[in-house]
Amino acid sequence: MRPYLPPQGAVELLDVLQPQARPSRSLQLISRKDLKLSLPKIATVVGSGTMGPGIAATLARAGAEVRVFDISEEALVRAEASYGLAVKVLDDLGTRVVDGGSVSFHTSIADALAESLLVIEAVPEKIEIKRSVLAQIEAEIAADVIIATNTSGIPISDMAATMEHPERFIGMHWSNPPHIIPMIEVIRGDATDPGVQEQLVAIVKSFGYEAVVEKEIAGFVENRVLYAILRECVALLQAGIVSQEALDTCVKWGIGYKLAVVGPMRLLDMAGLDIYQSVSSYLNKELDNSADVPAVILEHTAAGKLGFKSEGGLYSYGPGDVAKTRAAIVDGLVTVRKALATTTPV
Repeated sequence: MRPYLPPQGAVELLDVLQPQARPSRSLQLISRKDLKLSLPKIATVVGSGTMGPGIAATLARAGAEVRVFDISEEALVRAEASYGLAVKVLDDLGTRVVDGGSVSFHTSIADALAESLLVIEAVPEKIEIKRSVLAQIEAEIAADVIIATNTSGIPISDMAATMEHPERFIGMHWSNPPHIIPMIEVIRGDATDPGVQEQLVAIVKSFGYEAVVEKEIAGFVENRVLYAILRECVALLQAGIVSQEALDTCVKWGIGYKLAVVGPMRLLDMAGLDIYQSVSSYLNKELDNSADVPAVILEHTAAGKLGFKSEGGLYSYGPGDVAKTRAAIVDGLVTVRKALATTTPV
């Protein structure tokens, strides 16, 4: 176990977490009348990849003792660095610091899960890996501990099919970056106890995020909408209708700017349902509806052009460009979140 230690000279906000022995408990969900907006004292994030450090930073900021687990020491070193960056972003956002929060990093799953009251699974998006990890988690924790998955779209019921206690398993999909975007999708599986959903919604609200409750469907709501947009965008690019630069400008200002303030259902009311009926009557049939991965994407991935991670994708990046672009994106997201926090929700 290795606790996170801020850089020398920084204010020490995080305490060292000491794992304790786990008592045996039977399933005992909180009743609705006892439900409170409270964050569990100890939480574990299983998986230290893209999302893990930001999730840990958000929970620790809200006062939880967070343990981050990964089988790779090298991955944990990277996660610790990413966690430090996430803390700086939360500082920039002015997020309130609740006493008692801490983060530690573990290669022992038993130590990471000891006494944990909330487990968030954030391992790679392969159902076989997730099922294997869920089995390891269940072997270490009591039957009443909530296990939430951060899957981007694998059906909750499919993952829960091999679990010993599927009633305590639920979807908790954070948006990326999780420490900046204050919204989480909450998705029950077929076997999920309704009380678990109520508890998770209360937990999400306890650290100031919006909980969006949904029925189970592949991809969930956010990614289904996002991938519908991306499919049409890539189709327009592939057809030579517009350049990637012009397309990004059009979507950011023509669509994204409005949708940051007015959601799509409210936008329909604002524009007029009669207008939507008229335009959709001829435009819908013209939109891309292909079920296959676009050829331009396959060509790029086959050539090893994966985007930021390979310093080349739909855009080209010179030395240092990726880091500069990432920083600009984070700065922009922080600025927009601050602005939206001062606007009236509509």
